Amino acid sequence: MSNSVPIEDFLALDVEDMSVQQAAEALLLLADKISEHNGLYYLNSEPKISDADYDVLRRINESIEVLFPELVRDDSPSKLVGITPSKTFDKVVHPVAMLSLGNIFSDGEINEFCTRIRRFLGIGDQDVLSMTAEPKIDGLSASLRYEHGRFVLGATRGDGATGENVTANLRTISEIPDVIEHDGVPDVFEVRGEVYMSHAEFADLNRRMEVEGRSPYVNPRNTASGSLRQLDPSITALRSLHFFAYAWGEVSAFPMGTQMGMVQMLSAFGFQTNSLTYLCSGPEEMLAAYRKIESARPGLGYDIDGVVYKVDQLDYQDRLGFVSRAPRWAMAHKFPAVQATTRVVDIEIQVGRTGALTPVARLQPVTVGGVVVQNATLHNADYIEGLGREGERIRPKNHDIRIGDKVIIQRAGDVIPQVLDVIILERPKGAKPFEFPTTCPVCESLALRELNLRTKRPDSVCRCTGGLVCKAQARERLRLFVSRNAFDIEGLGVKRVQELFDDGLISTPADIFTLEIRQRDRTIDLLVRERWGEISLTNLFAGINDRRMIGLDRFLFALGIRHVGETTARLLARSYETFDNFLAALASIKDRSSDGYRELEEIDGIGTVVAESIAAFFSEPNNLEEVMALIAEVDPQPVEQVRSSSVISGKTLVFTGTLEKMTRSEAKARAESLGAKVLSSVSVKTDLVIAGSGAGSKLVQAKDLGVATLDEDGWITMLASEKFEP
Repeated sequence: MSNSVPIEDFLALDVEDMSVQQAAEALLLLADKISEHNGLYYLNSEPKISDADYDVLRRINESIEVLFPELVRDDSPSKLVGITPSKTFDKVVHPVAMLSLGNIFSDGEINEFCTRIRRFLGIGDQDVLSMTAEPKIDGLSASLRYEHGRFVLGATRGDGATGENVTANLRTISEIPDVIEHDGVPDVFEVRGEVYMSHAEFADLNRRMEVEGRSPYVNPRNTASGSLRQLDPSITALRSLHFFAYAWGEVSAFPMGTQMGMVQMLSAFGFQTNSLTYLCSGPEEMLAAYRKIESARPGLGYDIDGVVYKVDQLDYQDRLGFVSRAPRWAMAHKFPAVQATTRVVDIEIQVGRTGALTPVARLQPVTVGGVVVQNATLHNADYIEGLGREGERIRPKNHDIRIGDKVIIQRAGDVIPQVLDVIILERPKGAKPFEFPTTCPVCESLALRELNLRTKRPDSVCRCTGGLVCKAQARERLRLFVSRNAFDIEGLGVKRVQELFDDGLISTPADIFTLEIRQRDRTIDLLVRERWGEISLTNLFAGINDRRMIGLDRFLFALGIRHVGETTARLLARSYETFDNFLAALASIKDRSSDGYRELEEIDGIGTVVAESIAAFFSEPNNLEEVMALIAEVDPQPVEQVRSSSVISGKTLVFTGTLEKMTRSEAKARAESLGAKVLSSVSVKTDLVIAGSGAGSKLVQAKDLGVATLDEDGWITMLASEKFEP
């Protein structure tokens, strides 16, 4: 699938105003596209896009996940690091995962990063929060394991959990000592850092390649990666690779208590560390360090693509832990890309799964950051007019976007390629303001703006009211149904299901499961279709039948309920346990004043918007009819609970009062990591209430209902007994 989706299609995605279904599909496609480029980048060392473009794809994915946390996929790029190791080298399991970093692209995000850290740790502005700032080396991450001071194992990052054994190749790098001759070295010490090639040595290598009549290499980063992964270490030795040390993995005993102290210790152990590493006391000093490193960049002699900020205190790092594939206590501030100018050839309207009408600018092809861009998002009607999300003017009044306009596009600090502004002096005569349609271009149903339940304002997105009458919405719902984290039917991918829909052979999910009997009864004949034979048909029916039993979470996600992504579907599956329980609750959920609706709304991670969406979906007779037809064909299974060995796995917890030793966010994160469900209110279904200081009515209610309670000290003791690992 990913090979058939041009990168420009992703760059035209409108994140802020997309529907949940659009977001789910975008995340599916992004997972495939990023995985494809991970393979090219990490395994083959032959990337097809620039680092800046790769970062844009990651940024789009992460931005969608921020706006739609319930849609985060199990195979999300935000949970994965690098790529599955190849079969060329022996595999190495990292005792401590080698994670990637989250990115920021603008100066203002430094303040946001520091604010998030303080909020999570529960520390005020008066408390010291030191950060280190260091160059982000554009190379290949590697881990070096030392036991009693001797280098015994070297590995690539791989997918973060498992890398490749490249010990012999790493031994050829002069900055990597075979023995650490220092009394303070821990018995077990994994040094983490970056393998890179200097500009001078890269140029020298390419001169040698030209003399030999061979094609030159593309850039130092890819060359370093390919050189480190040579099967013959003697070839690696000829490539003059280097290594900067800046972090660590498994350590038997920490010799220092701060990030800066550990970097200084790495230097004392004989490793090359970067002299452009600064200790900063706040956002202003962090930005100043960023500017210093950015200004030094042209003369460094090696590639860097940003600055990495890290919380200095190691005990703070330990408390902050990790989220998905990245630490909470570190962030990469990437250097900006460039802008470009081009013309708008056309403006087209795309219709998503929930009927959202999204305008896309078709552009004269222009190269930005090494990639040809042909599309850019125009978000919605307001954005075309020059208005932002809250109705504020973001461009001059006459700078609306018209067909034929010469425009400035940007793919730098923004997560998607956008039309920033119009060059009015070059507007062609006769260019007319774009008229946003009031009817759906697919089914001609009325297109309206709904009331946004979050803001209580009219939604900036205009939606088709046709529902299942609209072929675009019906087709897109089927595409979601067969997607990887939904039913994922072998032999029935997105392209094939779209062909079946377009030819009238399926119109609802249940139709997929009746294909075999209809073929047998000769109601339809799939064998007349191009590329369909007896074997492929047999395999297809086997794949369909294999999915007649499926996890309840995947089943609920596949229904395409607005605002119900993978994470929310999993919450629902764990809360209701069986589909019968969920179905029984639906009768009361439709009544917004019922206990059932309130219980749904109070599941942590659900809330009013999602609860309303679920109630609305099942209040629609056509939707309920489709679901029951599907249930006649498939059997949803209860999902497995997370960490069943934990004493609170599968239990329902409520936090109340003020926690003093950790913030509420930290407590919730730890509870959920142990498999618990966290709710916002106490009921007879609550298993445990953790009461901080000042606990009031919820604690009283818990005691009245006979619900077990713990104070904060008891909660901390319980966590210690679980040996919690972030």
